[in-house]
Amino acid sequence: MTKKEFDERIASIKETLEAVARKFTTDYQGVQDLVQDTILKALTYRHHYKQNTNFLGWIYTIMRSAYIDRYRKDQRMRTSIDVTEELYYLNIADTHTFNRPDNSYEYGYVIKCIDEVDPMLSIPFKMYMEGFKYHEIASILNIPLGTVKNRIFHARKEIQKKLSPENTTYKNGSVGTDRVKTEVLNTSDSKNDG
Repeated sequence: MTKKEFDERIASIKETLEAVARKFTTDYQGVQDLVQDTILKALTYRHHYKQNTNFLGWIYTIMRSAYIDRYRKDQRMRTSIDVTEELYYLNIADTHTFNRPDNSYEYGYVIKCIDEVDPMLSIPFKMYMEGFKYHEIASILNIPLGTVKNRIFHARKEIQKKLSPENTTYKNGSVGTDRVKTEVLNTSDSKNDG
């Protein structure tokens, strides 16, 4: 494709690009900026376009990338920067956090339940909760990977049993164990892939 053909093809799809850009942003000026950035990048990198491939798909990919770049740039611009002497505002302690889990009675009860589990099960479980991956736990404890997974599974089951409504009551009533169980014990195994 010659330079002239390429330029004509881009000019012919300007309205289509504006329609697609409206899916990314509703601001008129934002749409115009995104289309302009897309056309500029397409013209700049025209030598990367491969003949007989989907031209619109290539342009849409450029537009999506331009939008993501602009979004990230906007996010960085919104980051607060402390220009005071000695970074005064960054060094102030965060004292307005009211719901600290270590001050919660429910949190303390969950920790107590975890501590009551047999150490053979609770040690791998605690390591897992601290963020160790299965293979890291296996190498530290010098046990097989399958054993680590099995012990964590059984520790979860034992802790869930201890937190079940029939086992979990305080002097004044129930703990609200459904919320505690889902927040603490139903952790995703996705962080341990690999």
